[in-house]
Formats: sequence, C-alpha cells, structure tokens
Amino acid sequence: MNSDNQQEMFPLVDEQGNITGAATRGECHNGSKLLHPVVHLHVFNSQGELYLQKRPEWKDIQPGKWDTAVGGHVDLGENVEIALKREVREELGITDFTPETITRYVFESARERELVFVHKTIYDGTIHPSDELDGGRFWSLDEIKENIGKEVFTPNFEQEIGRVVQL
Repeated sequence: MNSDNQQEMFPLVDEQGNITGAATRGECHNGSKLLHPVVHLHVFNSQGELYLQKRPEWKDIQPGKWDTAVGGHVDLGENVEIALKREVREELGITDFTPETITRYVFESARERELVFVHKTIYDGTIHPSDELDGGRFWSLDEIKENIGKEVFTPNFEQEIGRVVQL
C-alpha cells in the first residue's frame, strides 16, 4: 500500500517565505504547526472549467477529498518555481504550461501550518494523473459552488478557491 514518506525533508519558513530551518514531513504534520511551503496550481481549460484531483485514501491529510489540481510540498533545496514545475509534471504529466502567480497565504489546520504559493494556468492539453492521485476531472464553476460545504472538497481548497475565481 502507498503511503507518504514521513522522513522526507521540508524547509521551514517564516511568513515571507525565508528559510529558517528544516524538518521531516512527519514533524510538520504531527500538530507541531511548523510553517512549511507548498505550491498549488489551479488548472482551467479554455471553457473556464477547473480541473480537480481526487486525493487517494492512503494520503495522511484529507484522504478521499477533491482538491486543487496540483498541490505539493517544496522540498529542501528547491525554490517555489522548481517545486511547481516538478509537482505539475509528477501529478498531471504536464510539462508545457505558463503559471500565473495569484497570491500566497498561511493555511492552518489542526495538524499543520503551510505557506501556500498559489498559481493558475489555462491548459487544454492531455492530462495524465499519476498514481499519486485517485484520478481527476474538470468541474464547472457552478458544480463547485453547489458542492462547497458538503465535505466533497478539502477545507484548504474551499478556503482558497475564492482567491482564484469568483463563484
């Protein structure tokens, strides 16, 4: 069975994104609230639909929920741009895209604190979800709006979508 590597090393950052140290995934996700950076990419098609990934049941955070098309940790030694390109390639098989920076913010849950670097792109090519995901599909904005608050999406996605598009 798949599982997240609890020993994977993440940089620790301040709210401006400056590196202040390092810790393992396990340390960052155990309720310590160690602030660590992540990248998100919202993938729209030219019809204005938004691609969402389905998180597999084996994930340590929010298993089985629909989430941002691409979301991943910045690894120790990476910058945001390199991490974004790596995560998009790994999760969706996309190598040719132009990201637009939207914002950055701190997301906090009971288990973790993340400095989220949010991007979006328009992409009409083929998407090949990896085995890191439980598939994915394009959703209309109306479909997303109808399912907000129904435990279909991750809390992070529900909090973030309003920063990316008006529902």
